[in-house]
Amino acid sequence: MSSQKRISRAYETARRISFNDASKFIIFSDCHRGDNSFADDFANNRNIYYHALRHYFIDGFTYCEIGDGDELWENLTFKSIFEAHKNVFDLMRLFFNENRLYRVVGNHDMVYRNQRFVEKNLYSYFNKVTGQDEPLFPGITFTEGLVLEHEESKQELFFMHGHQADWMNYKGWKFNRFMVRALWRQLQVFGISDPTSPARNYTELIKVERRTKKWIINNKNIFTITGHTHRPRFPEPGEIAYFNDGSCVHPRSITGLEIENGAISLIKWQIATSEDGTLKVIRVLLEGPQKLVNYKTE
Repeated sequence: MSSQKRISRAYETARRISFNDASKFIIFSDCHRGDNSFADDFANNRNIYYHALRHYFIDGFTYCEIGDGDELWENLTFKSIFEAHKNVFDLMRLFFNENRLYRVVGNHDMVYRNQRFVEKNLYSYFNKVTGQDEPLFPGITFTEGLVLEHEESKQELFFMHGHQADWMNYKGWKFNRFMVRALWRQLQVFGISDPTSPARNYTELIKVERRTKKWIINNKNIFTITGHTHRPRFPEPGEIAYFNDGSCVHPRSITGLEIENGAISLIKWQIATSEDGTLKVIRVLLEGPQKLVNYKTE
């Protein structure tokens, strides 16, 4: 199956929800939450991420996590990830309980396509204090795509992780997972990067972007948001409507996309030093806001 067919299948089987100009969404991907070991790229930014996500929860946003939320290549079990970042999952559970959480599967959490795995690991967790199982994300499902349809304009926004345009990370994900566990995780401590990742391989990154843009062009320039490459993309109206939210494992910062008041913005959260020497987490606007309708094509 070609990359074009894989992307089309993700679109055709996507979960569909309606929205309007009053709706608010925050889109993050590629958190790669790990076990807080030396190989956990998320650990460096976990306080930034938690502060940002708490802000969005309080402000009434819906959280869309479009793949690679949990690092299930380097880590053998979800339990180790949950215990390392329980405060983050407690916050995500608040979104879930208010029907404000949507999760899309990525290549590093491809096992979430197996509903039995999801039921066993994500529906509940063992509370060591009470000695009982307690609900975590009961009934949660993962899809390869998510489509938001505007109630008035009928404009569609298509979210996917983006590994559909990357054969080795889609069809060959089990081999890549083996290589990460057996080799690259150990070498990471010496600063040697995993060459299978488009985030660390510029040639592969360009190929993934080119294939994704080809699909967008062939489908009437449909508004598309991905992750996977870790490279933020924010086109101008009239250009190919390919957006990328970046990642949550940039050095000392996380990036994402906000949708609010019928407009989209690329944002960054980072730690800044104030004049008195104290540190604080701040939001930085990188691009936008641009009205969604400006990207609409008939």
